[in-house]
Amino acid sequence: MPTDRKPEFFKGAQLKVGIIGCGYVGLPLALRFAEAGHKVTGFDTDPAKVSMLNAGKSYIEHIQQTKIQQFVNSRHFSATTDFSKLKETDAILICVPTPLDERREPDLSYVEQTAISIQPHLQKGHLVVLESTTYPGTTEELVLPILEKNGLKCPITSGIESENIPTDFFLAFSPEREDPGNKQYGLAQIPKVVGGINPPSSRAAIALYAQVVARVVPVSSTRAAEMAKLLENIFRCVNIALVNELKLLASRMKIDIWEVIDAAATKPFGFMPFYPGPGLGGHCIPVDPYYLSWKAREFDFAARFIELAGEINTYMPYHVVDAVAAALNRQKKSLNGSKLLILGVAYKKDVDDLRESPSLKIMQLLQQRGAHLEYNDPYFPQMHKMRHYNFENMKSVPISKDMLAKYDAALIATDHSSYDYHAIVDGSKLVVDTRNATRRVTRNRDRIIPC
Repeated sequence: MPTDRKPEFFKGAQLKVGIIGCGYVGLPLALRFAEAGHKVTGFDTDPAKVSMLNAGKSYIEHIQQTKIQQFVNSRHFSATTDFSKLKETDAILICVPTPLDERREPDLSYVEQTAISIQPHLQKGHLVVLESTTYPGTTEELVLPILEKNGLKCPITSGIESENIPTDFFLAFSPEREDPGNKQYGLAQIPKVVGGINPPSSRAAIALYAQVVARVVPVSSTRAAEMAKLLENIFRCVNIALVNELKLLASRMKIDIWEVIDAAATKPFGFMPFYPGPGLGGHCIPVDPYYLSWKAREFDFAARFIELAGEINTYMPYHVVDAVAAALNRQKKSLNGSKLLILGVAYKKDVDDLRESPSLKIMQLLQQRGAHLEYNDPYFPQMHKMRHYNFENMKSVPISKDMLAKYDAALIATDHSSYDYHAIVDGSKLVVDTRNATRRVTRNRDRIIPC
């Protein structure tokens, strides 16, 4: 590997790109680089995932198996658990989880361990990019010191005068913007924000990503790039909290909040529709705002708006459970001992993604109050082991008119497109709808409880 590598090197053809973390973010990114003609190695600690990838198989619903097989066969993509092979790469992209711990504080153990794994294999001229969403300062304060422990240096500099300061390797932050299941915007169409530790690092990362996305958006630093990603998700979190709170108020006022939102959305300027639900899901929006509010404490700053939005959204699963109990009570039934069917456990419609799904919290709360649960989800034939929930022995049950009649209530937690909502309402004694999925159902409206 050349020791005098310049940022312009990353404009070259068939680079060797290593991507750490072959999940919902890392795998699409790996396939996009392979599609652009580069040689990509996916690194993961899960041997089962690595075996599947090398066999050309997919474990993510919306990623086509034929695409993986194509690049495996052409030798543009392979996977490994052997991190010593990082030495053979030109660029290393980190796409690992950044969850919250039990106290809702950032858990950067995956990022830290990944940096530790890279450090012994870091070479002069390497480009390292962190893509995992995190608080401003992570790349500088956590990743950089670990990487520099092997003796190579990447000085934190800015401005034109810093161009001539030597840097042994390049380090940048470029936040992922993956939206699983989004058919309108793929990775190649979504602009990529990039901020480097120093100007050469920025230019190297810009050169790399310009080969796989339509537009690269440079910012002045890794901190600015880290903050930009948080702003994107906090914007959504706060607006969803607003409509969730208005939903609770509108319910008391006997007003249909969905009708109100649709009416307001006809304004061609100054309004963007957001929709209420049973709680936040996915890896980003329920988690990322807390990264900033936690970091804000270091600066004696209380991020009250963010904290309030988090409180409202966190409350929504509790509201759903109370609504189910009230609906059963009106039929002279108790939640304790009732038999309920949960429709949809994925965090949003038409994806095989359970991360932070509000359905899981709702199921946990219902069980704690004595309900007997079964679920149906076409994307999850069986529940797998999770950090905070123990549903791994549960299996999806089939939906039929006879089956639906056995339950005291069906709870629509995720509005998958494959569900026949007319049949669900016709076959159920009671339907609690958290997603407005039954809006077009005209028969048996008296069985539907909007929530």
